[in-house]
Amino acid sequence: MSPPIPVVIRGAAGRMGQAILRVLEERDDVVLAAALVRAGSAQVDRPVYPSTEVPLRYAEALAPGVTTGVLVDFSVAEAFDTGLALALERRLAFVSGTTGLDEPRRAALDRAAGSIPVLWSANFSLGVAVLTRLVRDAARALPEWDCEIVEAHHGRKLDAPSGTALALGRAAAAARGQDFDAVAVLARAGEQAVRREAQIGFAAVRAGDIVGEHTVLLATAGERIELVHRATDRSIFARGAVAAARWIAGRPPGRYTIEDVVFS
Repeated sequence: MSPPIPVVIRGAAGRMGQAILRVLEERDDVVLAAALVRAGSAQVDRPVYPSTEVPLRYAEALAPGVTTGVLVDFSVAEAFDTGLALALERRLAFVSGTTGLDEPRRAALDRAAGSIPVLWSANFSLGVAVLTRLVRDAARALPEWDCEIVEAHHGRKLDAPSGTALALGRAAAAARGQDFDAVAVLARAGEQAVRREAQIGFAAVRAGDIVGEHTVLLATAGERIELVHRATDRSIFARGAVAAARWIAGRPPGRYTIEDVVFS
C-alpha cells in the first residue's frame, strides 16, 4: 500500500477549509501535513501540524520539512499570490478553488504549471465536472441553439453570476469557437433585454440556504434541453477537492482540470 499523500490546507479557518479537514480525517490515503490561515482569523479547533496541539490562531507559516505533497488553497483572491508562491517554493502540487481570480492571476497559474502540477476549479463537485463535459458536447453538437445559464445560491453569496456558471458558459463558448467575453450577457434588464443571436445569457437567484444549483438551457424552435446539477450538501465540494489532491500528487508539471480527475 502506498504511503498517504501529505496535504497542506491553506484557508483552513474557512468553511471549505474546515470541510476538507473533516474529509481528511475520514481517509487513510491522505494525511494533513499543515493547516494554514491568515493572521487574525478565528481560532480553529484543529492543530497547525498533526504532531502538535497548537490551535490554529496563526501566522501563516509552513514547517520547513514540508517539501512534498499537495497544497490545497481555498483562501481569497487577495491572498492567492502568496499561496501559489509557497507551492512553487516547496515544489508542492497546487490545487485551488479560490474564486474571483483576475487575468494576471490566471496567467500566473499558467506560468506555475511549467514547474509544478496545477489544478484550479471554480467547483470541485465531481457531478459538475460531468455536467461541464455534457454542456461542451451539447453546445458543439447544437451550435445554432440558444444557450442560457441559470444559477441559484444562498442569499449570502457575494458574487453573481457564480464562478461555476461562468465556467459552464466558457465551456459552451469554447466548444462553439466563440470569444466568451464577446457573447456573454451577465444580466438583462429594461427595454434592451431582447436576446441577440449567439449570446450566452446568465441569470442569478439568491434565496434562503440554497447550496448551489446550475441549469444550462439549450433551446430552439419547438424543443429544448435542460442540463441540471443540484448540490444539497457542501461536503461534496470538500470530497472533490481531496480527490483532486490525491489524483494530482506525483503528476508532472502542467495544467489540469477537475474533469481530468473524473475522466482520466
